[in-house]
Amino acid sequence: MADQHEETKPAAMELPVRQKQPRQQLSRGMEHMRNYVAIGDVPASVATPPSTGEDAYGVPASYEPVRKPITAPTEDNPEKRSNPFQFGTRYLEEDSDIFAHNAWDHVEVDSQYSEFIEQQTIFQRDNQVNDFDKKRFNDKPEKWWDKFYSNNNANFFKDRKWLVQEFPVLGEVTKEVFGPVTVLEVGAGAGNTAFPVLAMNRNAQLKLHACDYSKKAIDIIRAQAAYVEQEASVLRADVWDAVSADQLPPGLEPGSVDVVLMIFIFSALSPDQWARAVRNIFSLLKPGGEVLFRDYGRGDLAQVRFKKGRYLDENFYVRGDGTRVYFFEEAELNEIWSGKLSNGGSDAVAEADGEKEEIPRFEVVDLAVDRRMLVNRQRKLKMYRCWMQGLFRKPRPGAAAAAGQEHSSAVKQG
Repeated sequence: MADQHEETKPAAMELPVRQKQPRQQLSRGMEHMRNYVAIGDVPASVATPPSTGEDAYGVPASYEPVRKPITAPTEDNPEKRSNPFQFGTRYLEEDSDIFAHNAWDHVEVDSQYSEFIEQQTIFQRDNQVNDFDKKRFNDKPEKWWDKFYSNNNANFFKDRKWLVQEFPVLGEVTKEVFGPVTVLEVGAGAGNTAFPVLAMNRNAQLKLHACDYSKKAIDIIRAQAAYVEQEASVLRADVWDAVSADQLPPGLEPGSVDVVLMIFIFSALSPDQWARAVRNIFSLLKPGGEVLFRDYGRGDLAQVRFKKGRYLDENFYVRGDGTRVYFFEEAELNEIWSGKLSNGGSDAVAEADGEKEEIPRFEVVDLAVDRRMLVNRQRKLKMYRCWMQGLFRKPRPGAAAAAGQEHSSAVKQG
């Protein structure tokens, strides 16, 4: 585990500085499955328009998404959707040109593509990571993220400009009139969520904490001009391991946080760490506080394209840079965050430091699968993506857990 260090303003640190990122085309470097995945011809009975594109990262271009019946023209304006869990309204219909847009919403895959995913999973499972390397990758996962941020500059990930669209509460807490509020991002990386929130903030009473277990990632955040030149010190960045057994983030106490952001961080944990992470988040939140969650879903292109020697465990992989990633199902996340098991609804328990402990019950306010097909129109590539998005709430004293209740952006102020 990386050591925590005190908050200081860096002096002449030779660290990457964030710059405006130009648009970049996707590289061809991940098309590594062509040589060993045998795919038969598409049956003539498959009544879908022929594809004129290229194979996308090992997924044959002949696989077509399920198309919806043609409907009467309607205004296509996903940016103005009232429900953030609607995930857009650009539907791929029977007469649609796949390469007319950069992305399509709510794209389903047919049985042929599902069979392809299963073929890939069998191949990956039969060619998994050896026991020695499993131990090497699982023992100190933070060191692989330190290495990742040492090898990649601060612009490796793009700033998440979609935050308010998917999580409207962030637009509310950053308004000038909102009042005292504490937001914690767990797994902040190089600041691609924290800095956009900081940039749009007009609330003088906002406290924004960005934590990551990679010391190198926190050093990168602290080296940026937007961090160093803060007038009101809204943003604070610290090293913290979300599965720590005895430490909370510096400057935070139990029951002091209104909103927790967990964006593509839970997937970096191994399944035996989930319970501890959930307990820590539960402890930090005020009653009524919310967790804003987004992560990888099962069958996502990132999972399908893994080659041999990357499979650690069921739906759990190691990337070429040594960092780990898990791919979730909706029911699985519901069980984890609601504190219930699917076989009868009893409290879930997990081993922690040799003892069994109860997993806290969050209200699962919203949980949905975001399936999209991203398109590279220049190279004629179709990329099937699958993400999970959730909103979990810590129950208030005396309030019954209300899973599935209507989404509310109300956050208890300090």
